[in-house]
Amino acid sequence: MTTPQTPAQHSIPVRPSGGHRTKTPVIAFLGTGRMGGPMAANLAHGGFELRVWNRTTSRTADLARQGVFVARSPAEAVQGAGIVISMMADGPATERAATGPDGFLARFAGLIWVQMATIGADWSARLAVMAARQGVTFVDAPVSGSEGPAQEGQLVILASGPDRVQDVLAPVFGALGRATLWLGPAGDGTKAKLVLNSWLVNLVEATAETLSFAGHLGLDPASIVELLRSTPLGSPYAVQKATTMLAGNFTPAFALKHALKDAELAVQAAHSSGTRLALTEALLPRWRQTALLHADNDLSAVYITA
Repeated sequence: MTTPQTPAQHSIPVRPSGGHRTKTPVIAFLGTGRMGGPMAANLAHGGFELRVWNRTTSRTADLARQGVFVARSPAEAVQGAGIVISMMADGPATERAATGPDGFLARFAGLIWVQMATIGADWSARLAVMAARQGVTFVDAPVSGSEGPAQEGQLVILASGPDRVQDVLAPVFGALGRATLWLGPAGDGTKAKLVLNSWLVNLVEATAETLSFAGHLGLDPASIVELLRSTPLGSPYAVQKATTMLAGNFTPAFALKHALKDAELAVQAAHSSGTRLALTEALLPRWRQTALLHADNDLSAVYITA
């Protein structure tokens, strides 16, 4: 997803990029896929001592060529590290890396565990409890941004956790993103990410429906894009996605399968909190249908079935 601009004024503490690295512990990075790979590379390029692990070893090849230590298991990656960052596919995969036969959680008390994937509120709470039982400090810090910002170190990090770890994590987050927002106790970062991504999927759905509606009325959808671009109604993200929809360019920046997962997690969190996301719920059936053929395409591929 495209990283939203940070508001000029707000009450959330924001830390810009930068900081000193002299006291940063060794970092173990678990999960070097489409997002995790470039994030780990930015840490390596930033001079941090790094150890990585990924279930599919081929995803670590570029890092290995750069001299990064590639571990055979999560436990081996975390050996000697003070910070472990997880960027796994989902909650179950993250739990396996932590508590499976080769997991790290029960072996290394005193760690700072920074969970940066979008795994949902329930999983975030569950992992925080597990970490606390083992004497591990849990930081919930999902990212706002897609593969491009991950490669460029321009993510926005939605961090939540104990105040006492902010200074040691500041240089780490500075290498990964353009800003870090500290949002409160662990779990609040994931909640904020679900709110943002619920907004995002609804914006993409509205964009796809708008272009389809224009076409069915006999209008040139491209003229509607220009109209949106020239008015406050057209947010930069919506205009960008509208342009890619009309071009039929569905190269993934934020894959549909991941956007669909996040939409489902948002709906689950809403139900758990006693409310509903009527718009998000309404788009799910068609998005699931579209994902049968276009799961790995960008989420803008929902225009195909709009």
